[in-house]
Amino acid sequence: MQPHDFFLILLLILLSARIFAELFQKLAIPPVLGELLAGIILGPSLLGWVEPSSTIKLLAEIGIILLLFEVGIDTDINKLKQSGWNAAIIAIGGFLIPFILGAWVSYTIFNLSLVVSLFVGGTITATSIGITIRVLNDLKKRQSKEGEIVLGAAVLDDIFGVVLLAILYEFSKSNTVDLMNAGKVFIFIISFFIVAPIAAKTMALLIQKYDSHQNRPGLIPTAIFSLVLFFAWLAHQVGAPEIIGGFAAGLALSRRFFLPFGIAMHENQAFAAKIENQIRPIVYLFTPIFFVTVGLSMDLTQIAWSEPKVWVFGGIILLVSVIGKMFIPFFLHTLPMKKRLIIGLSMIPRGEVGLIFAEIGRIGNIFDNEIYAALILVIILTTLVPPFFIKMVYGKETGD
Repeated sequence: MQPHDFFLILLLILLSARIFAELFQKLAIPPVLGELLAGIILGPSLLGWVEPSSTIKLLAEIGIILLLFEVGIDTDINKLKQSGWNAAIIAIGGFLIPFILGAWVSYTIFNLSLVVSLFVGGTITATSIGITIRVLNDLKKRQSKEGEIVLGAAVLDDIFGVVLLAILYEFSKSNTVDLMNAGKVFIFIISFFIVAPIAAKTMALLIQKYDSHQNRPGLIPTAIFSLVLFFAWLAHQVGAPEIIGGFAAGLALSRRFFLPFGIAMHENQAFAAKIENQIRPIVYLFTPIFFVTVGLSMDLTQIAWSEPKVWVFGGIILLVSVIGKMFIPFFLHTLPMKKRLIIGLSMIPRGEVGLIFAEIGRIGNIFDNEIYAALILVIILTTLVPPFFIKMVYGKETGD
């Protein structure tokens, strides 16, 4: 791709994302859906002007990492800790139920092979944390009790999804599963999540000290952005999703972060606010690229609309996908029914996570065209529809 072509593509992505987000905002629809629609219109589904090239995908990856960094900065760790058990129960149930039901339906009802059935189950397990959190942000509900539960559950969901993907990919190649290796990956991820925020906070204190002794502008956004990218790289090195690195860095720099045993590391509130104010413009620049790219990846022309198998298989898997995520939240009797419903709806979007599973299944010749098309249909519907219902349940209510 020539530089001038890339500049035009980036212009189209940023401008269309902004236009559709503003339009959807005026229509009282979550703006993230406008950005997704911009991708669908620009991509192979309609106009075919933009392909999700490796460069665009790289910018999108930076966007989702920065979005999770912003989420980490805004996270009250006390609330996250308080929602821990609820989040864990929802994450485990929302991971296992769709996986088991999806694999069982595929294997017993549609007579698919074990490998294909397991990949179908895997495709509908994880929640798209980026889309879910963006919807709650748009509705100013990210820091609500249900928002903190959804955040914790979605982060755990991502960790489980990475481990499952590693296991299934290995199984598809050798028909064997090395549980010892999978266990090591899981331990590495948890260890990183414990250690990384402390390390990130220590580095931030060094940045703060240096910033107080120099007058040249631009140090904070450059240093913090570099820190986020470093922890994203480090997360990948230990087998975790890169977005977990971004979240860990943001969590550490939050004004509400503390170390075990009550040792506070957020005594300089002004510096923490300075970080937030200077890094947010970069976040707002990159995150729309991610959501447009999700739309670009949804190729509606790949769906064999005339094939009955696509509709029957896709319809049943869609039902399983929704039930699997809604089931556990309805048993959280400590929460009002409205909040349980919102949590369940917030866990439904599959987005980029489902697309990753589906694409690996397609490239590895695990899915045939009909199965792949049905799963893409499921991913599209689970991504685009729940935000409307979340907005409907909240109604005109605003604030936390």
